[in-house]
Amino acid sequence: MFNWRLLAGSVVVVGSVLVGAQQPAANAPKPTPKPWMNAKLSPDERADMVIREMTQAEKIQLVHGIGWGPLRPNTSIPAGNNGGAGEVLGIPRLGIPDLNQADSAVGVRMAARDSRYATLLPSVLGAAAAWDNDAAFLYGDVIGRELRAQGYNQSIGGGVDLARDPRNGRLFEYPGEDPVLAGYTVGNLIRGVEANQVMGDIKHYALNDQETGRNVVDVHLDHKAARESDLLAFELGIRIGHPASVMCSYNKFNGDWACENDWLLNHVLKGDWKYPGFVLSDWEATHSTAKAANAGLDMEQPGDGFFGPKLAAAVASGEVKQARLDDMVHRILRSMFAAGVIDHPPLPREVVDPFRGRDDAQKIAEEGIVLLKNADGILPLDASRVRSIALIGAHADVGIMSGGGSAQVDAPGGNAINPHTQTEWGKAVYFPSAPLRYIREHAPQADVQFNAGTDLASAAALAKKCGVAIVFADEYMSEGMDAATLSLPNKQDALIQTVAKANPHTVVVLVTGNPVSMPWVDEVAGVMEAWYPGVAGGQAIANLLFGTVNPSGKLPITFAKTEADLPHPKVFGLEETAKPAAHGSRQRERASFPADLTEGVRFGYKWFDSEGKQPLFAFGFGLSYTTFAYSDLHVDAGAKTVTFVLENTGKRSGADVAQVYVQLPNSSGENFRRLAGWQRVELAAGERKTVHVELEPLALETFDEAKDAWQRLPGEYAVSVGDSSRDLPLKESVKLR
Repeated sequence: MFNWRLLAGSVVVVGSVLVGAQQPAANAPKPTPKPWMNAKLSPDERADMVIREMTQAEKIQLVHGIGWGPLRPNTSIPAGNNGGAGEVLGIPRLGIPDLNQADSAVGVRMAARDSRYATLLPSVLGAAAAWDNDAAFLYGDVIGRELRAQGYNQSIGGGVDLARDPRNGRLFEYPGEDPVLAGYTVGNLIRGVEANQVMGDIKHYALNDQETGRNVVDVHLDHKAARESDLLAFELGIRIGHPASVMCSYNKFNGDWACENDWLLNHVLKGDWKYPGFVLSDWEATHSTAKAANAGLDMEQPGDGFFGPKLAAAVASGEVKQARLDDMVHRILRSMFAAGVIDHPPLPREVVDPFRGRDDAQKIAEEGIVLLKNADGILPLDASRVRSIALIGAHADVGIMSGGGSAQVDAPGGNAINPHTQTEWGKAVYFPSAPLRYIREHAPQADVQFNAGTDLASAAALAKKCGVAIVFADEYMSEGMDAATLSLPNKQDALIQTVAKANPHTVVVLVTGNPVSMPWVDEVAGVMEAWYPGVAGGQAIANLLFGTVNPSGKLPITFAKTEADLPHPKVFGLEETAKPAAHGSRQRERASFPADLTEGVRFGYKWFDSEGKQPLFAFGFGLSYTTFAYSDLHVDAGAKTVTFVLENTGKRSGADVAQVYVQLPNSSGENFRRLAGWQRVELAAGERKTVHVELEPLALETFDEAKDAWQRLPGEYAVSVGDSSRDLPLKESVKLR
């Protein structure tokens, strides 16, 4: 590695002795105040002051990481490393701390190595299902405060890649298929992280919408479609969240690697959006020195293969201008000052509050769990009337599944299905929030028995003798792999069908990172999508099953009936006989292949609407234990605000997510609606509220590629309001010029 900590100033702790530290004399003069430590100055002014004092070696040191460090065995790790996924060594003599970076998509990763604890939050997809900006902020706040407590000052979470393909292995880390919902969700999540004086991040920029061949795939999409879809999610997330960094992705985009793509980094991100922060590469996603630096990459991770000695040489030769290196350093420093990590370092460490984290995770899970079917009002279960319950499948007697890869949070006590074992890449980890325990707590008078579901005959026998059967079905998804189909794995479809045949009062609880097909949906009485519900998933699910909490989640992604209904029935590059996509270097051995996104902006609900297809469950759909009515729609003359009345017409208090969709004038060429705004509304039984929803301006605009600008087309805009993309009882049109 290159110039680690400029070793002359390093300090190593051996026992209780500081080796290499200079002890100040008793009468030593106080150090001269550093002018850039004046917090009244702007972050940019402070960064420029520091740069004037830096050596060239110190500048180079700040634009690359230390290497794989704790992520790989037998790798050098500098003193003071915090055990996270990445580290950039600071400049102690100038008061610039190390950047200690942690994977933190759904909670802080690798806490177990130092006997730390981290809260596992619900999946980001599950959080997006709450359609609640405050819940998204809370999500980020949990991550930010636990990062800070553990000594980290930068999150490298914040995934906002859109669900172009519902089989994407990392879909649980992302907030769904719509760019406005996704951008608002992740933008508010980033705000929550940075409220703790921890640097936030947004990733993977851009079009990293599948894991298969992610290191070699070349995504083809025209600029107009990119700006109106995937890049719009980033644009909104950055506008709302002001993240310190943007992580560029592994894939190519229109022929150039994302981390050396001038159009993505310089033209759009730093040009059109005027983004002031820095761009860091995904781990080993850097492919060059001069091209990457000149195209807008500011930091190489995890090591210095391109931005260490090679960058120093490129600057010396003029291949990379000195001003460009200074700009790279400026962006990093100003982001550190802006986030507060220099003025308010995260030391000393504190003990994470596991109880607060669990309560927050449970609140988010309860808002995001979606009730998809409730035939004859089988739910909520009445504890005073149910006498026997068969609980079947998915290790629901001991725990609840979580998502894998770099988003994997360590389970307290180890994997619930194999206690005291370490987290392993590619192996499912269950958290000790057993649905069986909490269902029994809700129904203490009932006989609640568990069956593993591995033997169909025994599962059916138990279901047949019980009043209600609850089948838990799960699917493990992870970074580095995509699902080949939408089907549940491990013959769980057959299990559900067998149980439903034995007992018509069967409820299915899905614990998945992605949408799944449901060939049995007409045979069961109830279906609940719990996503990966987090450390308090068992409690949350039980609360919804028994009505302690009224379901209010809405789908942030369309559920298709089969793969044949998707824009691309097969994942690009994933042959039918192929094993799940390999992780890391093994993927790089593949030849590059194209992913031609011929659907443009038409994916998810826009695809189903424009193609006249019927989804299994529509975007925005979700049932409640109460009912709601919409009336009195009014759209202001400029289509900035929509007003209507929402009434709870049922007998229970509950929340509905009122959604506003807009169809653009015929001149747009679009034959689908766009989500333009929403509001989550809590209502007591019989209560009415007048609801005001501000519309996102960019949802009403198109991107003119020739003018390289957004524009509002003149003509008639059709505004629709309701509680899903397919249930829109209120309609009004407005003409705009």
